[in-house]
Amino acid sequence: MCRLNAQAVYLSIFSRTLQVNKPKIIPRPEHNVSRANISRNAQKVLYRLHNSGFQSFLVGGGVRDVMLGLHPKDFDIATNAHPEEIKALFSNCRLIGRRFRLAHIRFGREIIEVATFRAPADHDDEYADVAHDQEGRILRDNVYGEVDDDVWRRDFTCNALYYNIADFSIWDYVGGIEDINKRVVKLIGDPEQRLREDPVRMLRAVRFAAKLNFSIDPNIVNAMQPLAGLLANVPSSRLFDEFIKLFQSGFAKPTFAMMREHFLFRELFPETERALLTDEKFGRFVQIALENTDGRVKNDQSVSPMFLLGVFFWAPVLEIANNLRADRKMSEGQALAVAAADVVSWHQTRISIPRRFSAPMREMIALQPRFTTTKGRRALTLLEHKRFRAAYDFMLLRAELGDVDQDLAKFWTDIQTCSQEERMDRLHLGGKSIKGANSGTECGAPSRKRPRRRRAKSAKPKSKP
Repeated sequence: MCRLNAQAVYLSIFSRTLQVNKPKIIPRPEHNVSRANISRNAQKVLYRLHNSGFQSFLVGGGVRDVMLGLHPKDFDIATNAHPEEIKALFSNCRLIGRRFRLAHIRFGREIIEVATFRAPADHDDEYADVAHDQEGRILRDNVYGEVDDDVWRRDFTCNALYYNIADFSIWDYVGGIEDINKRVVKLIGDPEQRLREDPVRMLRAVRFAAKLNFSIDPNIVNAMQPLAGLLANVPSSRLFDEFIKLFQSGFAKPTFAMMREHFLFRELFPETERALLTDEKFGRFVQIALENTDGRVKNDQSVSPMFLLGVFFWAPVLEIANNLRADRKMSEGQALAVAAADVVSWHQTRISIPRRFSAPMREMIALQPRFTTTKGRRALTLLEHKRFRAAYDFMLLRAELGDVDQDLAKFWTDIQTCSQEERMDRLHLGGKSIKGANSGTECGAPSRKRPRRRRAKSAKPKSKP
């Protein structure tokens, strides 16, 4: 309770002190943000709000990335319109969120997120829609205000630039342009307090620094290590969402290095961190996987979180599987499947992994021993397995480290591109067809259809004369 009271005093003093500052307004000729770089759908939202009498700003990463010459994928908007007023303007709007009430305006696959300006809560107001936990983490914050209030509720200076659609100027309250030019990630306000409010800001600081090739302000770095444990208080589902942003955006390798440097990776994957500290070979395995993931993103190839999760869990899974095989009579594939399920179950309290990712990940891992079989129907059914491609890519990573024979890896690479006849020959299946492997009969043998039983014709009743 004392901590919460102290926080209330801090927020009150912080907001009163900073709000006397007015923004530095950069007119259109003096900055490089152009409407040509802003999504047409985002412009539609900005103009409709503006034309309806509301203030309307593009804010956050969209402004930052355009200034850096990047191509932002997300465009967030801030306004003085309340959520219900936004919904009334857009038939394609859905209100979401309890922690922060937001409006999502959908245009096909693109979603424009619109937030109402927020203000510091008056802690003497018992009706204020705001709540914190005992560590100071924000549980709910829906106290609305003006743009002069809103800026102080944002996290980093580089994300606190407001592009005004009314005159195409940029409003900078906190030196965000200067920090972008210096290429530094800096928090607005006291770093310890801001990280307590939302521990995920530690992960966001790393993500932005890795993506933008920025440094992290030393004041944030000094606050992160003693507060890293607060990530345990964050809902595990939210941490999974953050995992996707950290490792599936094309900057997985520098992000991973930075997370380990600042003792954050161990909070999400403690068993993986333990293995990395003791197994140099596993460390190389992870590095290769991260490089491959980044390469696929840059080449516009699909990536799935289940693959990288399988990589992170590989060493802990192997350890458990080896113990299972020693204690019980299990095949290697069975032991890997059980071990993978155990590791996923244990990590659910840290980072909640949806079943649509955990189930295929377990299959991918359990298939690894089957690559040693290169003849017969069992090899053919592996080739046709729905997880073959992911399991094959995983096996290739292992081959790079010498855990799988290179000739074996070449066999499975070549057999995917050869003709059907050659494939059957290399698998020692002769002229047996692929289709037969998936039927319930011997591979290639013609299936016998049971003759259909004819329904007995019912005797028609004689018509009465």
